[in-house]
Amino acid sequence: MHAATILTALADLAPAGAERVFDVSGTGRPLVWLPEPHRGPRTARLDRLAALDTLHRDERVLRRGLAFLVGTADVEGARRRIRLPLLAQPVRLERGLRGYRVLPAGDLELTSLIEDRDLAARLEAAPGLAGPGWLTAPGTTAWLTAAAQAAGLKVTSVVATPPRSIDDETLTGVTAAAIFVTRDVFAGRLRDTLLNWAGRPGLADTALSRLYLGPPDTTGGGADASRPNGAEAGQDDVLSPLPLNTAQRNVIRRTRTEPVVVVSGAPGNGKSHALVAAALDVVDRGGSVLVATQSVHAAEVLGELLRRYPGPPPVLFGDAERREAVATELAGGSAVGVADAQLRRDADAVAAAGDRAAAIRSGITAALEQERRATSLPGWQPLLPALNHDAPAVFDPDADLAEIRAALTGANQDGDRWWQRLRRTYASRRLRRLTGAGPDVPVQRLMAAVDAAAAVRAAARLPALGGTELTAAWSALAEADAALADAVGAALRHQATSARRWTGDARRAANGLGTALRAGRNRRRELLAGLDAEALVRALPLWVGTVADVEDLLPPVAGMFDLVVLDEAAHVDQLRAAPVLARARRALVAGDPRQLRFVSFVSDVEVAAALHRHGLDRVADRLDVRRASAFDLAAGAAPVTWLGEHYRSAPHLIGFSAQRFYGGRLELVTRHPGNERTDAIDVLTVAEATVVNGVNQAEVDAVLDLIGTLADRPPEGGIAVISPFRAQADAIEAALLSTYDVSEIERLGLRSGTVHAFQGSEADLVIASLGLVDDDPPSRHRFLAEPNLFNVLITRARKRLTVVTSLRSPEGILGDYLRYAEQPLPSPSESGNRAADPWIRALAAELERLGLPVRAGYPVGRWKLDLCVGDGAEAVGVICGVHPEGVAAHVERQRTLARAGWRMYDVFASHWTGDPIRAALDLAARITSDALPQR
Repeated sequence: MHAATILTALADLAPAGAERVFDVSGTGRPLVWLPEPHRGPRTARLDRLAALDTLHRDERVLRRGLAFLVGTADVEGARRRIRLPLLAQPVRLERGLRGYRVLPAGDLELTSLIEDRDLAARLEAAPGLAGPGWLTAPGTTAWLTAAAQAAGLKVTSVVATPPRSIDDETLTGVTAAAIFVTRDVFAGRLRDTLLNWAGRPGLADTALSRLYLGPPDTTGGGADASRPNGAEAGQDDVLSPLPLNTAQRNVIRRTRTEPVVVVSGAPGNGKSHALVAAALDVVDRGGSVLVATQSVHAAEVLGELLRRYPGPPPVLFGDAERREAVATELAGGSAVGVADAQLRRDADAVAAAGDRAAAIRSGITAALEQERRATSLPGWQPLLPALNHDAPAVFDPDADLAEIRAALTGANQDGDRWWQRLRRTYASRRLRRLTGAGPDVPVQRLMAAVDAAAAVRAAARLPALGGTELTAAWSALAEADAALADAVGAALRHQATSARRWTGDARRAANGLGTALRAGRNRRRELLAGLDAEALVRALPLWVGTVADVEDLLPPVAGMFDLVVLDEAAHVDQLRAAPVLARARRALVAGDPRQLRFVSFVSDVEVAAALHRHGLDRVADRLDVRRASAFDLAAGAAPVTWLGEHYRSAPHLIGFSAQRFYGGRLELVTRHPGNERTDAIDVLTVAEATVVNGVNQAEVDAVLDLIGTLADRPPEGGIAVISPFRAQADAIEAALLSTYDVSEIERLGLRSGTVHAFQGSEADLVIASLGLVDDDPPSRHRFLAEPNLFNVLITRARKRLTVVTSLRSPEGILGDYLRYAEQPLPSPSESGNRAADPWIRALAAELERLGLPVRAGYPVGRWKLDLCVGDGAEAVGVICGVHPEGVAAHVERQRTLARAGWRMYDVFASHWTGDPIRAALDLAARITSDALPQR
């Protein structure tokens, strides 16, 4: 079984081509003729289209058509109405004082009715095609007639002015431009694409083969797996411009060595940070990365992360909108690549910044370790006489405890070979000599003696050093970490644009890409196939865009990239994922199988027949393209790393989803006394509603009233109105377009659509119109209650969610959610484990005497604060001792909570010689002082 066979089977299950559309107008799809191709007047119809585009800014719904066919024609034995542009292009409408400018937002495409690729390429190569003056040029009439004939349609005449009505007898060519609406953003020849890939060489060494066939290659692909940027062994082996938690750093480590890495997590759990950091890490090691997402919004999120943090400049091509900008930039040529001398300076800068951060971290670690050991002394006190008797030399002030620990390690080494036994004998003799212990004292007893001696020393040393006080050290570490991130980012940027990458063949390949991007789709594919792919990705190593756009932008070369990052993979079917996976040697696949999945129109019978025809019955579980997404495929090939920490929503917004859909596995780093009891979900119940033709008009009216109350002070992050049902979403869209013009829609940040269309997007305020009534058919209730859809519905809001419903007696998951929304939020459970510590208990009592609210064991994500002091947004975290899991966990907690916005204070007993009154007074003064505005 080979990858080519799998691609051929997938091709058999793919649609043969784009839908044959003959009329781009109709109900809800207005067609507006333009007096000039690149501008239009401020008319009510064009205003409405501009407003519609703004409501669906993530979907790119407007197209400009050029050279239309208008009338009727016999098509496949039936008379069909024709209103069809031979050329179409995604556009945006930019408002001006007198009208609109029509701005290209994607490819100029020839109608898919022309199936002859060679003929299509010749038509696309016509001089001045779609340029200024083309519609009125002498040769345009002949071009239109030839293109119509190639599409299987014959025009009787060609005119410049659009007819006012459709002629039932003739088909007329119109050399004019018009704006129309389309929701078909994934049209394409997927079957042809897969068959083309099946004949490509080199598929065996790609992520596609790894996912379907295995066994994996663990060589780490083409990227250098050595430490980047001069990082020394004592530093963290993951250096990134982005702040990362432990799980995210583990994703990067896995990506360096494993051929397939799978990442999952709920909305707001840091998947985007992990993916961007992993991509940058591969580029830093000399590799190349293709990041492909399902939605334009997800591509923009990743692009925004790359802009926010320093690093190499990516090629951003989401939904073809940026393609023209990429072509223009490449046409301008490239500067001289960064010289090796600068790269060496960058490496030195990273090493110096890393050394400083490591030194500060080492100092903090040493202080915390000393505090931990000193705190453990009371537990050793009853055992000290016996341990001193067994190993008297250990308690000598001049004893080298590190040397004794090394001897203990040697005495405990495993192995039965003669030299291993000999080494253990020598180590045991040395251990007895260093500790003064007799031969009958067990090694475990000697280990205890060393730990007890370390506790004695730490307890004696701490008072002389003034106890543990890390306030300045934490601040210095935060500054050092930021400086290290900046140094790493600068080094990444220079390394990606170095002279080593921008060789002569790399410049030629980049220039060739610019030429290809300016060609039509069919000609472009020919030009892309002839590019030097290896040289191209050496010059431009980081690409970010949509799955739908990859095939039209990149050469069809197997294993072209070192790594492909496939985001939103649970929403990507195997058919569209396959060409993306074939372009790289390794894969990092991320998704959330608890959100909406792809929709397949392939039947079980078709799947079984195709697999049997190609001898693939034994891998039917992997090739069940009807049910198994790209994420499912990857999860069957490699372990899944779960990202559990949630960074986006207040507890009330995410709490139901966390319990119902994620089994309590979400760790809410967003929890704080300032939001823990915030009611972020409103339920607006509409009375006397009915559903007519799928539309609940009473809820539509309620949505409009609600938005009207927000018009004076709209939320900064926008308003999204969504519904599970298409008819309800369309009715809301129509009402918004009738009520608000484009300027108001922009000011309010309004967007609308179905839950399916809004997956991957978010807004500060989300209004969800359920569109149901109690006596609706059961099928409509079941549709809303589908867990993945419901999970997406309730997790799009960043700050507030309003549910508009007409249901009086909701049941099932919806009933549970509405009851959850209306119940008062309980305070987070607090642990008494650390509160049992005498120092924490005494300090809490003194703080309460000072009138400060105090809570012990306050949970934040997977961490707990020893004390939470204060109320609301002014509450602060207090750490009174070393984390029970050790020093590393202590440092990780500090970093996580500081990034989450907590003000943190250390109050170790050793710093106040065990006096809780002094500690409480000092802490209260510091909290008050820090809360005052700085002048």
